[in-house]
Amino acid sequence: MVFAHKERITRRELLRGAAAGMIGLATRAGVGGARPSARPPNIVFILADDLGYADVSCYGRPDFSTPNIDHIAAQGLRFLQAYANSAVCTATRTALITGRYQYRLRLGLEEPLRGNLDVGLPPEHPTLPSLLKKAGYGTTLIGKWHLGFLPKFGPLKSGYDHFYGFRSGALDYFSHTVGGKDDLWDDDVAIHQVGYLTGLLGSRAVDVVNGYAKSGQPFLLSLHFNAPHWPWEGPGDEAESVRLRQPGSGGLPDFDGGSQKTYQRMIEEMDKQIGLMLQALNANGLTDNTIVIFTSDNGGERFADTWPFTGKKTELLEGGLRIPALISWPTRIPQGRTTDQVSISMDWVPTLLAAAGTVPDPAPPYALDGMNLLPMLAQNAPLVSRKLFWRYKANAQRAARDGDYKFLKILDNTFLFNVVEDPLERANLKERQKDVYQRLAREWYEWNSSMLPEIKESFTASFDGKQLADHFGAKKSDQMPDIPLSPDD
Repeated sequence: MVFAHKERITRRELLRGAAAGMIGLATRAGVGGARPSARPPNIVFILADDLGYADVSCYGRPDFSTPNIDHIAAQGLRFLQAYANSAVCTATRTALITGRYQYRLRLGLEEPLRGNLDVGLPPEHPTLPSLLKKAGYGTTLIGKWHLGFLPKFGPLKSGYDHFYGFRSGALDYFSHTVGGKDDLWDDDVAIHQVGYLTGLLGSRAVDVVNGYAKSGQPFLLSLHFNAPHWPWEGPGDEAESVRLRQPGSGGLPDFDGGSQKTYQRMIEEMDKQIGLMLQALNANGLTDNTIVIFTSDNGGERFADTWPFTGKKTELLEGGLRIPALISWPTRIPQGRTTDQVSISMDWVPTLLAAAGTVPDPAPPYALDGMNLLPMLAQNAPLVSRKLFWRYKANAQRAARDGDYKFLKILDNTFLFNVVEDPLERANLKERQKDVYQRLAREWYEWNSSMLPEIKESFTASFDGKQLADHFGAKKSDQMPDIPLSPDD
């Protein structure tokens, strides 16, 4: 490993720290608050895929070693209340690149996108890379795209100068195929390359950092790993890759593969590659004025640790939405801190634009929903209270958070939780605090009326109804209700 972590936080300490943040009534901040440095900062945005909240050691995982991810936390700031925009990848990635609620775009209704060639991120829509490109940045995406397929859509059509990675939702780590089809690309050229996917992505990231360092151009490097998304293949697991390609094996999303040990090796290999990239920044003298962000696209899946939360990917329980999030920027952000600032994936667009000294697209149709976090991160400004909303088509899930309270609906079951005092979401306060419950339900309905409606044509990934029943004593429904939640429910 390249960097050694300085300390390991205990789970008890983490929960105590998370409970300390008391957020008040909701407001929304604008895009101001940036103090441009003499030179625009470089930006490295590292995105893990399906990583659980506690799947790295700086968030309390006792049996995994992630010293390089921990180094980002030690050099900067660790969020204790960071949310994904969705409990599945395409929807979150839509919000992440646009800075807007994904439900404003047809693409954001896909949960996730599955091979529909007519649906994708519109090339004319402003994005984080396209706006930074206008400000003089070089832009490169390495890894997962999953926002639309050629010929209509792709990273090079949405602001990236260069792309090395894959366009689908998951890829075999050795054959680089999905559904028997190759899906590894260098820009818009399909390529064949030997190697473990995580290592290939990390190696290319080092090359990109070295290249930008030589050119002197400020850059955005989006390093979007496949790990630890299925298939469950760690370094050296070529035999498992071969097995999954055999008829009757179940294919990449197999139900009989993987283990905690395999999952650990997948995460620790990703951490190793992050360390090599951080070493390249350091060797080129770029560390001090480079913003490095590490986070996940949604909550974890089969082998993930989402402690202290319940729920996983595809669920609007906290475990499906709460994610690790770290940021370092040595010239601007103090080191070794945590924050209880509530944040969400779409906040990164206004935050990074402000850091770069540029602004969002002024056209009204592209108004941002995210909030600039820089004042809280770099200027020690007071925490800003948030009001956030979610929905997920499978099992008619709806959620809203305002202050410490969270409204949740799954099928015909409705809840009110205090997620600071009760992060496991066990004590339903719906009757005891009926006024809060009714207000949040009504506000969710009002918010939802301003979004695109759910449509039956979009793909949706369902979760295990038995898990829902075990948690709430609820019944699994075979159909999604066509009528949204009533504001008086």
